[in-house]
Amino acid sequence: MKSVRLGNTNVQVSVLCLGAMYFGSSIDVSTSYQLLDQYLEAGGSFIDTANIYARWVPGYVGGESETLLGRWIQERKARSELFLASKVGFEMPGVERGLRAIQIEEECEKTLRRLKIDTIDLYYAHCDDRHTSMEKTMESFARLIKAGKVRYVGASNFLPWRLEEARWTSKTHRLPEYCCIQQRYSYVRPRIGTHSDPQVVANEELLDYCKNRELTLLAYSPLLRGAYTRPDRSFPEQYLGRDMEVRLAVLKAIAEEKNATANQVVLAWMVHSSPCIVPLVAASKPEQMRENLRALRVKLSIDDMARLNDACA
Repeated sequence: MKSVRLGNTNVQVSVLCLGAMYFGSSIDVSTSYQLLDQYLEAGGSFIDTANIYARWVPGYVGGESETLLGRWIQERKARSELFLASKVGFEMPGVERGLRAIQIEEECEKTLRRLKIDTIDLYYAHCDDRHTSMEKTMESFARLIKAGKVRYVGASNFLPWRLEEARWTSKTHRLPEYCCIQQRYSYVRPRIGTHSDPQVVANEELLDYCKNRELTLLAYSPLLRGAYTRPDRSFPEQYLGRDMEVRLAVLKAIAEEKNATANQVVLAWMVHSSPCIVPLVAASKPEQMRENLRALRVKLSIDDMARLNDACA
C-alpha cells in the first residue's frame, strides 16, 4: 500500500487509514480480526480508534475497540508493523467532555492499557474545549510526549481559527504542534449553513489552511455510511439538493468509465488530491474491505480530477 507523509512530520503513513470504531462492539471479534488481517495483509499499517468507541451501541460503554485491538496486536505480534492512533476529549461513562490536563493524561493511561502498548503513535484531541486554555491542553500533550507515551498529536472536529490558535500557542510556548486534523469529509458537500454537531465538516477554508500549514486532512465518514452505493442508505438531510445531484452524476459517470464503484472513485479522488487527503475506511464485512482496498487500483487522470472538482464549483 502506498504511503504518504503525515502533516509536518517526517513519518510515512498508509494512504488508507483503517477506522476501528465498531470493532469489538457491533462488529464481533471474529469478523473484526478478519478485517484487521485483510488490511494488514494488503500492506496497511495506519489504524484509528478512540477511547469512546463505541459507547453509543446498546450494551457497550466505550473502550471496546481499543481492547479488541490490544488483543489482536498481541496475538498477531504486529505492534512493530503498525501506526496506531487514538483520541481523547468526548464524554463517556465516568468521563466528562473536555481537554483538561488531568483528563488527557488519565485517559492516555487507560488507552495504553487497553491497547497493551507503551506508546500511542498519534493522539488526537477528539473535540475542541473552549473552557480549558489551549496552553494547558498543549502542555499536557507535551508531558505525554516527553514521557514517551505519545509520539505525535493531532486535532479532530476543530474550526480552522482554533487550529491556528493552537499552532500559535505551541510556537509561542515551544510546545508540540498538531500535525493533522481529522474531520468529517466526503465528495458530496453539505449545504451552506447546515451542521453535523458534534462533528465538524471540513470546508474549503480548512482545506486551504491544511495546504498552507502542511497539515494532513484525515477524512472520516468519507463514504457516508454507504449512501453512494446502497439503496437502503440515504444521504443525510443536510447534503440533499441540486449540488449533490450534479456531483453524483459526475461521480457515477466516472465510476462507469473506470469500471469501479462510486465508493472506490470517492476514495481514489481523495488519494489523488493535492495535497493528499487520507480517508478513514471502515467495513463490517470482508467484501466491503476488499472494495475499499481496490480503490487504490483506480487511476484518475488530470481530466478526471478536474471533472470531479469542478462539478458545481
